[in-house]
Amino acid sequence: MAAVPDDIAGSPLPYRVDPLTGDVAFIVAKRQGRPNLPSSGCPFCVGGIEAPEPYDVFAFTNRWPSIPDGRCEVVLYTSDHDATFWSLGAAGARKVIDLWADRTAALGARDDVAYVLVFENRGPEVGATIAHPHGQIYAFDAIPPRARDELVDPLPDAAWAAAAGDDSERLVATDPAGRWRAWVPFAAGWPYELLVAPAAPRPDLPSLDDADRDALARLLVDVFARLDQLFDGPMPYMMWWHQRPTDGGPWPEARLHLHVAPIYRSANTPRFMAAGELGSHVFFNPVDPVDAAAQLRALPGLTDEERRDG
Repeated sequence: MAAVPDDIAGSPLPYRVDPLTGDVAFIVAKRQGRPNLPSSGCPFCVGGIEAPEPYDVFAFTNRWPSIPDGRCEVVLYTSDHDATFWSLGAAGARKVIDLWADRTAALGARDDVAYVLVFENRGPEVGATIAHPHGQIYAFDAIPPRARDELVDPLPDAAWAAAAGDDSERLVATDPAGRWRAWVPFAAGWPYELLVAPAAPRPDLPSLDDADRDALARLLVDVFARLDQLFDGPMPYMMWWHQRPTDGGPWPEARLHLHVAPIYRSANTPRFMAAGELGSHVFFNPVDPVDAAAQLRALPGLTDEERRDG
């Protein structure tokens, strides 16, 4: 039987650990009754049930939480229902980053929160039921296994530098100031998977200064524009931030980074994970990471306005 981390084993929340595999599950039967689509109008548009007042960016407690006790929030990126992340421009993206950081700090300050996971599911192909641009935040009372794996055996700084070096064939983009890099991982499991990380280590979103946040905003606009151009349409994706836990430990080697998992391998063709991968935990990626990076690099990631600002 796989060892169960002490924080999960001792949690008052109803985690379940599979005795055969060690996989962790959280049974949320109440979510089975949640609406898949709003019955009328968009609840995230101004005047909707979740956003009755005008806003630029906005976070609120999810009324259909996966974890109880105010641990799940929805983050609205803009009041514009038809926007994309890249169409927010650097100024709009910066507001989202500030909100991510503020909510990480606020939730992480709770005594019963050990880890804040900021993430997004974009598109019905990955289960998003509302098209309005938004993400989510989960505040765990224990460090999730995947985040713990990266913390227990972290990459040294030299390995990060090598993975995202300017001369790497897998480098996709950097911001104009050179503070952030986006690249396709060496062992990418998704065809156009990306890692986004700062050139100089930062532990978490709240630790980013103004220059870090401005540079990150520009790079996120860049890479998400590239993804939408790849197959001439909105790219469904999953993305999540890994950052320093908020359990009070020092975690000196925690390094902030963003995982982006786009699910199309070609136009309108999802890359499915099925029995061979789930049964083996080995990924079989049909697109070479070097080729993926070259395709993304060849696209004009920044808008004309962004280029002028640069």
